[in-house]
Amino acid sequence: MLALVLGLAAVAALASTAPLYRTGAAGLATTFLIMRWAVYAAAASVVLAVIGLLVGLRRGSGLAMPIVTLLLVAAAFATPIAKVRQATRVPQIHDITTDTERPPEFVAIVPLRAGAPNQIAYGGAELAAKQRSAYPAVQPLTLAVPPNQAFDRAVATAREMGWEIIASDPTSGRIEAVDTTFWFGFKDDVVVRVAAAPGGSRVDVRSLSRVGLSDVGTNAARIEKFLAALKTAA
Repeated sequence: MLALVLGLAAVAALASTAPLYRTGAAGLATTFLIMRWAVYAAAASVVLAVIGLLVGLRRGSGLAMPIVTLLLVAAAFATPIAKVRQATRVPQIHDITTDTERPPEFVAIVPLRAGAPNQIAYGGAELAAKQRSAYPAVQPLTLAVPPNQAFDRAVATAREMGWEIIASDPTSGRIEAVDTTFWFGFKDDVVVRVAAAPGGSRVDVRSLSRVGLSDVGTNAARIEKFLAALKTAA
């Protein structure tokens, strides 16, 4: 019984983190602290459940509650644990771009980032080296269509991905948007640059988190998904 109670408490604590952060009732540090203690409680419940399972196997009864506890904890914590494991495999960076020498620049989004912990200025050569090592697949996309067509398709693709379009300037070829993550509602800013290139157009993208030292690969994945969808649309 204790294992199940601890498991339920752990799941409840984990489930509370997103609403607490989204509503502003808890800051990021407090939210992560709650998650940490939820993991501790989950680990304790798993240990107790395993002990209960072993005892039940010897007795030939009392297996249901330990099994339910293990399944409950596994279902609730599988994704967070996978994210933690992924975070240990990628560098602590949160600004990804297809052009590390001349990153697309934010303009309209600058006021929206007022007070954001992460700076908007690009981190330079050190950041670029870390990105190239961790995400070599993040590269510009060349399309065999004129810039105006590539721009229109880029806007449409951004909308299809659920991004909130903040600015769309065909003259400069710049699109600025905000993408909100599913669970915690983190705001990540995206700028797309469409320019003329030999044989058509070149599309560059930059995705920047407002909070967090590491994006756990989210920005790189967002850019790759966007460019893949744009390439298909073109």
